[in-house]
Amino acid sequence: MKKGTIVHIDYDLYNADTESLLETTREDVAKEHEIHDERRTYKPMITVIGDGRLIKGFEEHLESAKEKEEYTFDIEPEDAYGDRDGNLVETVGMNVLMRSVRDPDTLAIGSQVEINGRSGILQMARAGRARIDYNHPLAGVKLRYTYTIVKVVKQKKARVQTLLEMNTGREDFEVKFEKDDVTITLPESIAYDQNWPYAKFSLVRTLREHLGVGVVVFREVHEPRKIDEEE
Repeated sequence: MKKGTIVHIDYDLYNADTESLLETTREDVAKEHEIHDERRTYKPMITVIGDGRLIKGFEEHLESAKEKEEYTFDIEPEDAYGDRDGNLVETVGMNVLMRSVRDPDTLAIGSQVEINGRSGILQMARAGRARIDYNHPLAGVKLRYTYTIVKVVKQKKARVQTLLEMNTGREDFEVKFEKDDVTITLPESIAYDQNWPYAKFSLVRTLREHLGVGVVVFREVHEPRKIDEEE
């Protein structure tokens, strides 16, 4: 796949050593392996080839992949989430841990905690001390991917709309091209999305790098409020 290609990918991610399923985009696979989450909508992942959003080993494999073909391959830790680093396992006082969690009753071994802006896993808590592992949960793990590129987004307008969905999780944008310039009409409710300012700058960068657009205009429309007449 050429760098900058926008694709939809169905994949299953396994621990290659234990063969346990870690993640999947397919609901039937999640049910088969008893990790189904009813709160989640299962659908293909959207990504831009070569954009650096995925781990190195997956990015490299995608470069030679073809649409509609299924692949299975392994990724060593150095091309995934790295090897485990003993220096990232730290011991803190229980008072530090308790000040950092909103609800101490939810704490349990294996829980994710955040201390001073760093996320880690609680490994031990006793005798007034707590041990936190700040390694990525998949550090040191050999991964196995089974995946298929189920769709390649080719039409220019559709590519912009797909990037908008990928960056915001929303589909209610209007996109209009005039030669290489693009105007994107925003849904009014996006003003309440605190992540939008950051997503917008990421989107502009991607549009220019991979779609070759010229001027990018974000258009806001605020309709007048309708006041019901009293009978």
